Amino acid sequence: MNRRAVLTLTVSLAAGLALAGCSAESSASTSDSGSAASAASTAPGGIPKLQVTGAFMPQPVGDLAAGFLVVTNKGGGADRLTSVTSDISDNISIHKTENQRMEEVTSFPVPAGGTLDLERGGNHIMFMSIKKQPKKGQTIDVELHFEKSGPVKVELPVKETNYNPATQQ
Repeated sequence: MNRRAVLTLTVSLAAGLALAGCSAESSASTSDSGSAASAASTAPGGIPKLQVTGAFMPQPVGDLAAGFLVVTNKGGGADRLTSVTSDISDNISIHKTENQRMEEVTSFPVPAGGTLDLERGGNHIMFMSIKKQPKKGQTIDVELHFEKSGPVKVELPVKETNYNPATQQ
């Protein structure tokens, strides 16, 4: 083999090995959520410890619904709410509200030792194209997905359309 052929073969082999290494690393990090959780627990600052309270859904009047709740993080590490899933809709997003305008966001921070408030007139869960309209007194099962913590299952009791926990005793 001449010198040019050897160099070409060496570069090709090195590139192939580098790509194979990236591919294997990528697969492991996306399919093994346990590794991510382990990494979070050993990260400086501690791990998140999440608790959900005050969850509810006002009875919808159309094919849209909103969900409200409070996520409290009693842990030493921050987390982020990244998505919500439920059998009630295949189109669920999280929205921020600023200056009376809703805007979809990719995540909400849940600070260490702090709270994430999803409340009327503010940040919330938006259920679009709901499959079956829930009625007052029923409950809706949802699953909250976080960047570091595992999924959290929550029951949203369906309240009257104008329900506001701030005015309830």
